[in-house]
Amino acid sequence: MIDAVTDRLNTQVTDLRGKAETVAHLADLMRSGRLPENASAIVVPLGFKGGKPGDATGLFTQDINEVIGVLLITSAHDKAGRKALKRIDPLIREVVSTLAGWAPEDVTGVFQVERGKLLSLHQGRMVFQIDFSITDQLRISA
Repeated sequence: MIDAVTDRLNTQVTDLRGKAETVAHLADLMRSGRLPENASAIVVPLGFKGGKPGDATGLFTQDINEVIGVLLITSAHDKAGRKALKRIDPLIREVVSTLAGWAPEDVTGVFQVERGKLLSLHQGRMVFQIDFSITDQLRISA
């Protein structure tokens, strides 16, 4: 799922073409202590929650609500980040319109927007997180 979301951001969001990465890249960035100079995104898994199991004979079914986060990173050279907020707002909107209502292959639901929040404004970089959820169904023959 993470790879499918990353691929979609790289192909559909103009400012992120080739600049969206998976969570493995975040670990590299944290080790180096440096965030990207230009607009970029990191797609991270945020967990899942199981729904009520179904009761069909011979088949175990259960809805699973999975949550992913898209960390948007952009430059922010003013102290309050006002200029960065103006620049990042169109990017936020484009990411939301690219993922909301879409689903990777073989998933029963579509992505919904859960929330967005400013995570950090530090060392000339702004990090904004957008959370999306999607429901899929677990099906196991008994």
